[in-house]
Amino acid sequence: MILADVSLATDDTDELARLADLVGRGNVVVLTGAGLSTESGIPDYRGPDGRRRVTPMTYGEFVASAENRRRYWARSYVGWRRFAAAGPNRGHEVVAALQDAGHVRTLITQNVDGLHQSAGARDVLELHGNLDRVLCLQCGDRSPRVELDARLREANPDFEVAVGEIRPDGDVVLPEDAVACFHPPRCLVCGSDELKPDVVFFGESVPKPLVAQCFAEVEACDGLVVLGSSLQVMSGYRFVRRAAAHGIPVAIVTRGQSRGDGEATIRVDAALGATLTELAHRVGLTRYAAPSPS
Repeated sequence: MILADVSLATDDTDELARLADLVGRGNVVVLTGAGLSTESGIPDYRGPDGRRRVTPMTYGEFVASAENRRRYWARSYVGWRRFAAAGPNRGHEVVAALQDAGHVRTLITQNVDGLHQSAGARDVLELHGNLDRVLCLQCGDRSPRVELDARLREANPDFEVAVGEIRPDGDVVLPEDAVACFHPPRCLVCGSDELKPDVVFFGESVPKPLVAQCFAEVEACDGLVVLGSSLQVMSGYRFVRRAAAHGIPVAIVTRGQSRGDGEATIRVDAALGATLTELAHRVGLTRYAAPSPS
């Protein structure tokens, strides 16, 4: 677990008191984004200015050619080991504890890393799916990612390359000559090479029944708390808009700018781990000590 040691500005401290009051009353929906997992070593897509730092492969590119799928799986194969080794941080632990204590009505995440579940959260609504599952686009078969990884290791026993930083969706940048040597996976049911992680790629849409379920949860809550998301994509921002339209308080805790700042009634710009530790302390979760004054 990695916990940032930060102090809150006076204005943020006042906002945190309002956040603690909102969460303490319960029946809140929590919406999380990539910023919650950065303290676990998984980078987010955007910098503090809201601009995208990396451009992932789109769904259109993935289905367009076998070579594109080879490139994706080669990069993902290398990155998956480091991605899968990441563990939940203090932010994930606090969210799970708030849920267990009855403060959180529903947990919605844009993340595909499964770290909320690893921290003990229940019934997580995963807007963008989860990288630990694999889907065949031809026959619809789903299988565990760990099984596919074992097959890829067997098919590529000598595939070892030096890599840089892992990306938010679990892949890395590889040289083209390395990609050309990679043997991509095929479906064990139908033999197709159109295997895809069971996540929503850029260019795809979140399933409509899931969106409807999330809208219903937001409309029934007494507060929407956004953690670690710039809300630049509509898949998350629409819930902020829906809450605001229904007069439901919106709290946003994230570093840097957020697309939802105009709708926010509570806004905290601070590191998630330390902020959520203090929040847990304020709502009475005694297992979390208050951060030491700086």
